[in-house]
Amino acid sequence: MKKITNEPLQHFVDKHGVDFSKIDKIACGRKYSAVLLKNGRIGVCANLLQDIDIKIEDFKAADINKTEHRIILNAYFNALLNYENHYEETVDIFAGVDFKSYKDIVMVGLFKPLLEKFKKHHIEVRVFDKIKEDGLLEPIKNKSRYIKTADAVILSATTIFNGTFPGIAAGTKEDCDIFLLGPSAILDRDMFAYKNIKTIFGTIFAPYDDRVLDVIKKGHGTREFSKFARKVSLSE
Repeated sequence: MKKITNEPLQHFVDKHGVDFSKIDKIACGRKYSAVLLKNGRIGVCANLLQDIDIKIEDFKAADINKTEHRIILNAYFNALLNYENHYEETVDIFAGVDFKSYKDIVMVGLFKPLLEKFKKHHIEVRVFDKIKEDGLLEPIKNKSRYIKTADAVILSATTIFNGTFPGIAAGTKEDCDIFLLGPSAILDRDMFAYKNIKTIFGTIFAPYDDRVLDVIKKGHGTREFSKFARKVSLSE
């Protein structure tokens, strides 16, 4: 696949544009934002605790250089593209990947339930997170150094909207496998044009499920809306 030089959101804007007439609702909360399209498809994106309040009329002047607009763009492309694939089964990343075959694993963005599974199976992983605080985290200043030597990187999909995705992917060695993870993930095959992307683990929802938007507007996160979601994956 031909490599893509633009960062993902710019690439998808250039390729698909943003059709505001397709948007039915935008819901913003403390932890996540969501976009409901008129065809019933729902896309979400983590806010990383940034307060945003965007209405459809505001989004008609979308600015890819504004963080709050990037969050809604991410959710929009999540809704637009995640449902274009056929998913064989519901897949959890720990069940779908044999992590015992890797020697040097790095997690960028703390996924605590997943980290607990690594600990339970005695698999060592170095974890970095810019926002969260936890005694299990490595100092963020060491992130680039360990990414360069890792043979597996579990990468939070929030790196797409916050702009760090291209640099992290480019900073991995040639024989590294990157697993993009989280409800914010855009499940599109163009993502495999970026260096070392092996599998994308994301989320889809039943059509017109307003419960997802209600939970998000109330300020809840993944744990609360995951009961309405289906975990799916896309491999190169």
